[in-house]
Amino acid sequence: MKLTDLDIIVTAPPAPGWGGRYWILVKLTTDTGLTGWGECYAASVGPTAMQAVIKDVFERYFLNETPENIELLFRRTFSSGFTQRPDLTVMGAFSGLEIACWDILGKARDRPVWALLGGMVNPRIRAYTYLYPLEQHNLTDFWNNPDQAADSALDLVARGYTAVKFDPAGPYTIHGGHQPALSDISRSVAFCKAIREAVGDRADLLFGTHGQFTTSGAIRLGQAIEPYLPLWYEEPIPPDNLLEFAQVARAVRIPIATGERLTTKSEFATLLRTGGASILQPALGRSGGIWETKKIAAMAEAFNAEMAPHLYAGPVEWAANVHFAASIPNLLLAETIETPFHSALIRNSIQIENGYIVPPTAPGLGIEVDEDLARAHPYTGTGLHLQMQEAPCDYQNDNHFMGGAPPVAD
Repeated sequence: MKLTDLDIIVTAPPAPGWGGRYWILVKLTTDTGLTGWGECYAASVGPTAMQAVIKDVFERYFLNETPENIELLFRRTFSSGFTQRPDLTVMGAFSGLEIACWDILGKARDRPVWALLGGMVNPRIRAYTYLYPLEQHNLTDFWNNPDQAADSALDLVARGYTAVKFDPAGPYTIHGGHQPALSDISRSVAFCKAIREAVGDRADLLFGTHGQFTTSGAIRLGQAIEPYLPLWYEEPIPPDNLLEFAQVARAVRIPIATGERLTTKSEFATLLRTGGASILQPALGRSGGIWETKKIAAMAEAFNAEMAPHLYAGPVEWAANVHFAASIPNLLLAETIETPFHSALIRNSIQIENGYIVPPTAPGLGIEVDEDLARAHPYTGTGLHLQMQEAPCDYQNDNHFMGGAPPVAD
């Protein structure tokens, strides 16, 4: 069995765009007629350029190769251009292709992917999600309103969720890291207080940031929210200096979580060796795919660290996360995004029941991709999957931001 064909679909979820502006799906076909689906998490180039990268990686390393040779395919790609170092864009392309290989292998053996990864450890996967606005909320005001966040948290708890994530900590600006404005610290405390009072001990609070702060700024903010016992403090500083995470971890009594912007075991190993994070959040469409992330989980296990696979993408990456999560002993949580488009794109083939994900038992990833639906929603914008603002933090007026939602007008 050899890989013979590649197809790439860039699909755009309807506004407001939970999961990013677009998702890059890859479809591989073998000479035996089997097909496999993967998803490449967003890189730092636009989707047109990214498609060229994916095509190059496929033709250079995957074409006419058996999908069984996952390790060999990784070594080839990781060594591209005499590098042998983490590269977000190249490894993002590889990750989606690698996930598709596992989908093919499961179908070839008539087994779900988790069965090929060591078998089932977690028959139910504890899920979490961001707090998203409800129908009665204003899309713009929601992100700065603690009471509306508490409403959303109660709604999720009623649906069975036992962990909720929110990020009220100020702008994602290219001028980071920065010191948080005092108003951003006050708002963060108000969010934690309102949500904790609403949910009590029925749900963990997951405090998100996106690398906004300097080391000292992250410590100031982290210490301010400690009384509300968040389960984690996510990506408090930029990911370009992994050694600084340990300084935050020593100063703040909240577990540090990070990893969505990291790739391969090389970067995660630095966090583990230095004690910079005790919860790792790889995005499987970027981190090196399923097999590489299994290695990351094994390293984490030796350091008594936990895994919480990240999702701000489409449902194909989510499917890969689910199989990975089902197969590891040190799973904490798995992120999910519940929208009609996410569900429809995989024909509702993975279920969330009372706040837990049920791993599929069908062969491969266990999903049925609605290819026609994906092609019917092409991405026609010019923005990247996610973007930071150019304006710096505002220390005189409130900082307004919209969580992970891109503007309606791209």
